[in-house]
Amino acid sequence: IFEVLLALQSEARSEPLLSPCPATALAIRNASKKTGGSSKNLGGKSSGKRFGIKKMEGHYVHAGNILGTQRHFRWHPGAHVGLGKRKCLNALEEGVRYTKELYVPIPDSEAVNLVTLPKDSVLYKTFVYMVPAKPEVTFKLVAVL
Repeated sequence: IFEVLLALQSEARSEPLLSPCPATALAIRNASKKTGGSSKNLGGKSSGKRFGIKKMEGHYVHAGNILGTQRHFRWHPGAHVGLGKRKCLNALEEGVRYTKELYVPIPDSEAVNLVTLPKDSVLYKTFVYMVPAKPEVTFKLVAVL
């Protein structure tokens, strides 16, 4: 019996106390979700550019006032109206009012023939022009009676 106990002890010593698990028993967990940071719908978050008419029809404006801003030519400069670098319309004279006018060319004219338009459509342009304010009438005193 003593020999059997020695044989069992020698087998137990040959194996280390902390033996690694076999490869089949190891289970490694990976992340099941992607990390945040990529999205496909990133557009549409920019603020508005504030294009449009700044002074309405009939308003009194001073020279240099901006009448309207635009990205593409929506309004064209008329009399007493200047055009800025980025197509903005501004007043050229002091104390003027502005109105808009539609330009409709005569059918079969050169302006209409340059562009191919669908049937029954109208080619027009909107002009912004200024009407100078009337100067105040001054009287000169000639003689006192």
